[in-house]
Parts: sequence; C-alpha cells; structure tokens
Amino acid sequence: MKTIITVETIITSNIDIVWNTFISPKHIKKWHTASPEWHTTKAENNLIKGGGFSSRMEAKDGSFAFDFGGVYDKIITNQLISYTLDDGRSVSITFTKKDNTVLITEAFEPENQNPVNMQKQGWQAILDNFKKYVETV
Repeated sequence: MKTIITVETIITSNIDIVWNTFISPKHIKKWHTASPEWHTTKAENNLIKGGGFSSRMEAKDGSFAFDFGGVYDKIITNQLISYTLDDGRSVSITFTKKDNTVLITEAFEPENQNPVNMQKQGWQAILDNFKKYVETV
C-alpha cells in the first residue's frame, strides 16, 4: 500500500479567486514557496488533461535550486486538479466551497529522499503561504 501525505487549509475567499490564483503563473511565482529564503523564479502552466506544468524553485542565496513539474491527469474547474509529477508520484488537490470559504486538500505520494514529516511540513508551508497570499491580494 502506498503512503499518502495530506495537507489542507481553509481560505476565506471566493472560489473563482482561489482557483485562478492557484493556477496562474504570475501568481504562482509570488506564493509558491515554503519559506522567505526561497522563491519561485519561473512558472509555466498548461491546465488541460495531458498538459504540463513546471516551476523553478531557488534558494535566494543561490545555494540550491530545483525544478518541480508534471502532467495533468484530470481537471474539474473549481473542484479538482490531479497530476503525475515528473518522477511518477501522484498528487490530487480538491477545492471544496462552503459559504465564503474554500477548503483546499492536497494528497500526494512522498518521495524517497526526505523524511515523510519533512515533506508534509514543506507542502503545508507552501499551502499556508498560498492562503496568506490569497487573503491579502
């Protein structure tokens, strides 16, 4: 049985704003980071089944960088994004609207190089940064 890590947040905003901010490369470059020491310098997104996405995450001091990308498996506007990462791991993101809030739940398969708890903390930090960004835009 595969291990699945889940992170989530509740955002106080309109579903359309949340969705569009989540998928727009100009916004991704502003929120897709786990800490202030990092930034996303490049983001591309072709949000269709079979379309790809990629982003470049870099330490601001230049000490480390990596690419994050994959191919979309299923998209239901304002509800679901599922994709397969370049290394073959699966990710599913659900958007659940309730009144003027949106619950985002991300479920992903961990990679084998870092501890599961570290990966969960990193993905949660990025999702928390997204919440902060959306709620202040």
